[in-house]
Amino acid sequence: MNTQGQDPYQEVRLAMVEKQIKARGVKNPLVLKAMQEVPRHEFVPESDRKQAYADRPLSIGRGQTISQPYIVAYMTERLRLCGGENVLEIGTGCGYQAAVLSLIAKTVYSIEVFPELAEQAQKNLRRLGYDNIEVTCGDGTLGWPEHAPYDGIIATASGPDVPEPLKEQLRTGGRLVMPVGEYRFGQYIVRVTRGSGDNFHKERLLDVAFVPLIGEYGWPE
Repeated sequence: MNTQGQDPYQEVRLAMVEKQIKARGVKNPLVLKAMQEVPRHEFVPESDRKQAYADRPLSIGRGQTISQPYIVAYMTERLRLCGGENVLEIGTGCGYQAAVLSLIAKTVYSIEVFPELAEQAQKNLRRLGYDNIEVTCGDGTLGWPEHAPYDGIIATASGPDVPEPLKEQLRTGGRLVMPVGEYRFGQYIVRVTRGSGDNFHKERLLDVAFVPLIGEYGWPE
């Protein structure tokens, strides 16, 4: 990643990690370090840069958002990555979550349903020097079988339930973290861990509100 030049947002970003993330219980040092390093202001529209490190999501167009920093850190930690994994992200958005994952995982594959967002995310990631992320445009609920199995899968939009293709693309012992529930309300994050064969362990985690997951196993556009 390109880290040349002075970062005027470094101090506020470090404060974000201390006050919004560590203070709420996120402890994984790999996650905290990634959140400290990824320049969130580079992924939001120019008009919102002053709000880039605020404790809330921000609009990125097409009715989509960049998630609240705490939620990005929380979901990343729940994947229980140790470093060097093969990870799939559903919902690239602006590329921020993928950038965070890329500082922990070996490779990140990310799928975005909206072509203009996929293109912008690719530009963001390329400009900032993240070279272990591959972005494609398509139906994320179908996964990306060419690069499976995955050690971790994360979805940044909420579906009615966990898509079967994503469960099938998990490695044994791999974990999937995503929000599920009603279209707009009653959503919560789940973690699905794959056991031997077709055995899956599902845990209910945190109540949340996310944009809808669009696709064959999600909601219609």
